[in-house]
Amino acid sequence: MRTILKFKWVIVTLMILLTAGLFIVSPNLTQQAEEAGNLQLPEGTDSQKAAKILEKAGADAETISLVFSLDEPADQQVKETITSVVDQLNKLDGSITNVAAPYENKEATDQLVSQDEKTVLVPITVDGTDEEINELASHIQSNILPEDLTVYITGEAIINQDVNESSQEGLERTEIITVVLIFVLLLAVFRSIITPFIPLVAVGITYLLSQSIVSFLIEWFSFPVSNYTQIFLVAVLFGIGTDYCILLLSRYKEELTNGHTTETAIVNTYKTAGRTLLISGIAVFIGFVAIGFAEFTIFKSAVGVAVGIAVLMVVLFTLIPFFMAVLKDKLFWPSKKSASHKDSKLWTQLSRFSVHRPIWSLVIVAIITVPFLLTYNGQLSFNTVDEIGDDYGSVKGLKAIEEGFGKGESLPLKIVIKSENDIVTRQIIPYVEELGSEIAKNENVDSIRTITRPTGEVLEELYIDHQLQKVSDGLTSAREGINKTKAGLTEIEAGLNNISSQLPSGTTTNTSGLGEAANALNQINQQLTAINQGLQQSGNVAAASTQLTEVQQQLGQIQQSLASASSSLQGQTSQVSRLKDGLTELSNGVSASIDGLNDIESGLKDAEEITKAMGESNSASKTGVFVPEGTLGNKGFQPSIDRYSFGNQKGIILEVVLKNDPYSKEAIDTTEAIKGTVQNQVIGTPLEDMTIAYSGIPATNDDLSEISKNDFTRTMIIILSGLFIVLTILFRSMIMPLYMIGSLLLTYYTSVSIAELIFVNLLNYDGISWAVPFFGFVMLVALGVDYSIFLLDRFNEEAKIDVKEAMMTSMAKMGTVVITAAIILAGTFGAMMPSGVLSLIQIATIVITGLLLYGLIILPLLIPSITVSFGNGVWWPFKRNNK
Repeated sequence: MRTILKFKWVIVTLMILLTAGLFIVSPNLTQQAEEAGNLQLPEGTDSQKAAKILEKAGADAETISLVFSLDEPADQQVKETITSVVDQLNKLDGSITNVAAPYENKEATDQLVSQDEKTVLVPITVDGTDEEINELASHIQSNILPEDLTVYITGEAIINQDVNESSQEGLERTEIITVVLIFVLLLAVFRSIITPFIPLVAVGITYLLSQSIVSFLIEWFSFPVSNYTQIFLVAVLFGIGTDYCILLLSRYKEELTNGHTTETAIVNTYKTAGRTLLISGIAVFIGFVAIGFAEFTIFKSAVGVAVGIAVLMVVLFTLIPFFMAVLKDKLFWPSKKSASHKDSKLWTQLSRFSVHRPIWSLVIVAIITVPFLLTYNGQLSFNTVDEIGDDYGSVKGLKAIEEGFGKGESLPLKIVIKSENDIVTRQIIPYVEELGSEIAKNENVDSIRTITRPTGEVLEELYIDHQLQKVSDGLTSAREGINKTKAGLTEIEAGLNNISSQLPSGTTTNTSGLGEAANALNQINQQLTAINQGLQQSGNVAAASTQLTEVQQQLGQIQQSLASASSSLQGQTSQVSRLKDGLTELSNGVSASIDGLNDIESGLKDAEEITKAMGESNSASKTGVFVPEGTLGNKGFQPSIDRYSFGNQKGIILEVVLKNDPYSKEAIDTTEAIKGTVQNQVIGTPLEDMTIAYSGIPATNDDLSEISKNDFTRTMIIILSGLFIVLTILFRSMIMPLYMIGSLLLTYYTSVSIAELIFVNLLNYDGISWAVPFFGFVMLVALGVDYSIFLLDRFNEEAKIDVKEAMMTSMAKMGTVVITAAIILAGTFGAMMPSGVLSLIQIATIVITGLLLYGLIILPLLIPSITVSFGNGVWWPFKRNNK
């Protein structure tokens, strides 16, 4: 320290030049955070797999929606206005690939216009980056949308952009409020005009320098970053930086009060409080370094705070001694005394109680904390919309879609199936339909949209039972046709017999030939009766078709015979002429019967081909679905294929519209259930060997739920293990670290329970935002450990005397410092409250509650009572330091 004091001017000059230089040339951290975004999921997650598949196939276009929210059902003028908007959108150059027109046809109207006709959607497919999508949305809003109608633009990219903007605006407010708040608090604590500027200058330089270093690490080494990076840099550095400054300045004032010279006071301050500060800094540093072991980038992004802690240590050991040495006792001007170095009356009273009545102290702590712990349910919310509230157009649009079409319609779950070969085939499509049918059985699924269900409705024509019913109906019609033919041929037979009996003598025609024809017709009728019976009894279509061919040939011979008889009929009498005309009519009747049987035979052959194809189709027998030949090539089927297939028909998408809010915990549970259904359903099918992934908000949130849970557990173990090891080494005790960590866990779970009561039970949110427990734990444990270190390090310093006396002295000396530090750190996190970002407000609530609970109740009651209960054994397995 004496060396630092000797070269103080050189060190401070270099520090200022380095800070200014790096600030000027460093990348913009705010811009880096915006570009990175918040939801940077690992590549192995389902939603990222789906994104990669669609991106590689060139099918990663995103859909944004114009939401027309009308007061009355759309009249003709409004419909024309909306159609005009669609026309203008189609003329735009750039990234728009498709615009769905709600009034183009009945099918489109059914899908895009709500039942009450007060909500109209215009989905726009955009192939571009999130930045391009938001620029397009801004252009549409300013230049195309009519001013006399209420129109919102919404979509995942737009909502995420609004969240980012809200976070950045919240950061700006937080920075200003933090500086003002710290200045006021320091002014009240030290009652000095000069003293508050020292921590602000020190922490300000730390923040600027840290921000620059972190931005370079991001650019050079892909250091994790998100909007949380800057916010936590501000809160943590200004919070603990000020706390550490209070610790140093308080001890420095105490040394001056004891009559030491300025240099000696500085050296003594850093030998005592400096050691405490170093231990605390190492503990906090380890806490934030441990975040780097998280899997999720948004969690890892807080590791930048570790860089800030390292820089803070350098600044506190160089810049603060400079101010102490230069300003000397004028550092506290105009106050002659500082409240910060006085013994704490509150902690003095609490120390007497906790030291002499440790059991009662533990009981009081339990009475305060246990009721809250018993109410804790661990309810989490994954609703990004809650982060920014209802003031944004993207959120209003989402709400309008939910009201008009149902909650799940706005952001459906998408199942992406990818193969190396063409899967839009008659053999594979049945398995896709069967999969969709199984998913649709889930009570929380509203509808499925895919190639076989383009509107969400089942195409009955693809199911075998429906097709067989059609065949059955055809066979019934065939039998009826045969019966009609029989009746007609019976009449012809009767007519032939009648004509044969009426022929006058002297005609040259062969009357015996007519009788033979009549007998042949009688035999044919018997054959038709047999064919009909065969169809009814066995359904043997092939045999019936062959027999009808033979019947047609026989009828053809009869028809020729009748035609020949008619032409050979001679005579001039009117009777002969009438008989000749009747014979011609009978001949035409036979011809018509031939045509009728030909139609029946053709129908039977079609039925034979369909039933034969069904019998040969493996997919039909296994799924109950059969795609007839030519169906997929049908022009009317092509739009469905274009919409729900990708990658040259090597991939298929199933859109699952949920009944749940897509951002809700219920949607996550439904997604989990659907994944289980898919996993079981594809076994033994061609889909089993294909890549299946999931996208959409429900899938993303399902990934978030799993990752956040795993990361929280892993990081908690790493942080607590790291703290235990470091504290064991620094305190030369394995007992102290155990109950220090235990007290922090008790504080954390009590605080998060209180936060849950406030936001879930009182304010009716779905739960605590999913990222809050992780960051709340890291912040509270990493920062709260400082206060137990402040107390127990001073306890170790005073440990030359009796354990109880040492603890009481330590509490009297450190009480004001800890309470003041806790209030200031709570105040810096309180500056997050006006940010308007729900997760920041909830994190601030947990940290503020925890710090005040720890500083006023748990630390002064629990820690002393446990310490004195162990007595000299508190240093186990090491020996007590009596030096």
